[in-house]
Amino acid sequence: MAPYESDDSTRAAEDDDRLAGRRKAARYVVPVAVMGVAAATIGLVPALADSGDPDLPKVTAQQLIEKIAESDVQQLSGTVKISTDLGLPDLGGLESGLLSGAVEGRDGSSADPQSKLLELASGTHTLRVAADGPDRGKVSLLDDAAEYSVIHDGKDVWGYDSKSNEVFHTTSDESGHADGGRSKAPREVPATPKDFADEVLKSVDDTTSVTVDGTAHVAGRDAYRLVVKPRQSGTTVGAISIAVDARTGLPLKFTLTPASGGAAVVDAGFTQVDFSRPAASVFDFTPPKGAKVTEGDDLEGTKGDAPKDFGKALPKEHEGPADGPGAPKTIGEGWNTIVVLDGGGEGLPSGASGSTGNSDVDGFLNSLGDQVKGKFGSGTVFSTRLVNALITDDGKVYAGAVTKAALVEAADAAR
Repeated sequence: MAPYESDDSTRAAEDDDRLAGRRKAARYVVPVAVMGVAAATIGLVPALADSGDPDLPKVTAQQLIEKIAESDVQQLSGTVKISTDLGLPDLGGLESGLLSGAVEGRDGSSADPQSKLLELASGTHTLRVAADGPDRGKVSLLDDAAEYSVIHDGKDVWGYDSKSNEVFHTTSDESGHADGGRSKAPREVPATPKDFADEVLKSVDDTTSVTVDGTAHVAGRDAYRLVVKPRQSGTTVGAISIAVDARTGLPLKFTLTPASGGAAVVDAGFTQVDFSRPAASVFDFTPPKGAKVTEGDDLEGTKGDAPKDFGKALPKEHEGPADGPGAPKTIGEGWNTIVVLDGGGEGLPSGASGSTGNSDVDGFLNSLGDQVKGKFGSGTVFSTRLVNALITDDGKVYAGAVTKAALVEAADAAR
């Protein structure tokens, strides 16, 4: 992403120098289960905004970025409206299970936040969030007839699913924080506008334009609009808008629109927020009588995110540095970065790029992906409104927030 710009799009050389140290190539997602992982890192139907634009002092994009970085909101409570429109095929609800299974990595309690909060990857949801410092927080996912909560109180992290009356318990050093507005629960699953904004802004470089585009009212608060746009062509990202609280610097709303137009792919925003300290009782939790309680260490020999003997179980070829044989590689830069994986010569089943002889199976596979050919050979492109992935018949995977043509071009160049 890009050097920070003022409203008149001027960029001072000193700004480039100051930003050089912050640039990170951290916007890439390994597409083993592209739809699942991509959906887990993006998300969200527009949050309700008040009418009218407030009259606020002028600020530059650089000043607003610094205000976000310096924001230190320790206490808050509120409601977040979150919705996802990735354009995934309708599998009759099966996609939700696939998303959870792709990232869950362990078998056990329905209250385990490692998979439960991945429900945010599709549809429209309402969250209640609360935080009191870095070690006390709560996120509740509200449903029509049930509620799921992650409560972080000191070293304890609890997950409770009222529908199944199941409880999951672990400690913060094993599963990450669950503190509402300040960190993720579980790790890698954004839940608030700040989570999404942090992921975008930490990788700003000269492939991106960043400007201030007026003001807004969000959840009863005066806010500035920060707009992030790719300078490059070939990306599926159109623009990202971040509403920044004028007083605290906390992102109140995050909206990602695709280059193809239409509804937002990601739109997460507070509909109500209060920066006073929540009552201590908000973070109290005792397993209800009769609830099934699962301890994190009890799940199939796991502790946290990895099996206890994971390192011993890996074959020799998986040892070594991240840039060793079989490791994911990246090509391109900025928004046009593509992750490349080598599947060892194993592509998709024959029906995905040819014919199984079964018209129903062929029709299903063809509905999920488009067959393509090039100098690289042939393969199948699986598309969402944001992330696309090309899986070649010889087992290579090319994925990124780029167009189908860009994937084919990359595969041809790597031939």
